[in-house]
Amino acid sequence: MKKRLIGLACLVVLLGAALLTGCDSDKTKLYVYNWGDYMDRSVIKQFEQENPDIKVVYEEFASNEDMYVKVTAGASNYDVAFPSDYMVRRLANEGLLHELNMDNIPNFQYIDSRFTDMGYDPGNRYSIPYTWGTVGIAYNTTMVDEPVDSWGILWDEKYEKNLFMYDSQRDSIAVALLYLGYSLNSTDEKELEEARDLLIAQRPLVSSYVGDEVRDLMAAQEAALAVVYNGDAMQMYDLNPDIEYVIPKEGSNIWFDCMVVPTTSQHKEEAERFIDFMCRPDIALQNTEWLCYPSPHTQVMEELDEEYRNNPTLYPDDEALARCEEFDDLSAVLPLYNRIWDEVKVGALEE
Repeated sequence: MKKRLIGLACLVVLLGAALLTGCDSDKTKLYVYNWGDYMDRSVIKQFEQENPDIKVVYEEFASNEDMYVKVTAGASNYDVAFPSDYMVRRLANEGLLHELNMDNIPNFQYIDSRFTDMGYDPGNRYSIPYTWGTVGIAYNTTMVDEPVDSWGILWDEKYEKNLFMYDSQRDSIAVALLYLGYSLNSTDEKELEEARDLLIAQRPLVSSYVGDEVRDLMAAQEAALAVVYNGDAMQMYDLNPDIEYVIPKEGSNIWFDCMVVPTTSQHKEEAERFIDFMCRPDIALQNTEWLCYPSPHTQVMEELDEEYRNNPTLYPDDEALARCEEFDDLSAVLPLYNRIWDEVKVGALEE
């Protein structure tokens, strides 16, 4: 009798699992493609609870260029992606983005007008801003005993094997261009080759070229200096209060990461529903507090804790922002940028 009851219990469990599997198979699968560690996963669960007809399939990428390759390859049906400003322009110019139906995104009303109708997407035809920020230098005050106000410190020989550069073509080349006094959007071959030579000269000083792992590495005092995004610097500070962040005097990049619907999407309306959900005030606040990145959302700014709202690392003053440039879409000279970066990185790999 006992064995029979156990058998019946197992049968019930199996049937239940089958029913659940069947229910999941009936749901619309919404493919979301985002940067690594760039969303509070609990908001995805909440979206699924509020939209029981949708199952979110969440994937991550490491760079705009990686994302571009996957989206253009057509191997996956991404419904929502999170490209940066210059990549939004490139995808739109190549006809790879759906125009958004703003009737399906009423929470767009909460996006600060300072961050709408930007040069990379006039009229917000294709994108909604998700976060924004700057690139600068994070440094450990116990390991650096001089003022940090210039990109030039990244070429100081006393920090040999004691600094991290970002493993990003646009960001690292931009640092060199700015230090040389050029625009970070330079298309001049001579200027770019000067930047290449500067980065090659820097290689003996670089501990490694890094990505998201820079947060933990800097918090653990694995290096004195690093090129980072300001949100990463804020997370470093939370782990190690000896970390400070500065936008160098030569200027830097102000960037915007956005939500878009690629033409690979087979569920545009559901994708717009997800974007609208991410713009909802309570969700935007929860996500911002988890991310530690600046928000373009007016309600978030009103409700965010003062320690974050008034922190110059996250929200620089107008003087600092006036020194910053947006990245342009440089796809017309991409082969040149690829060559410059390859010549920097190939030598670094051989050392």
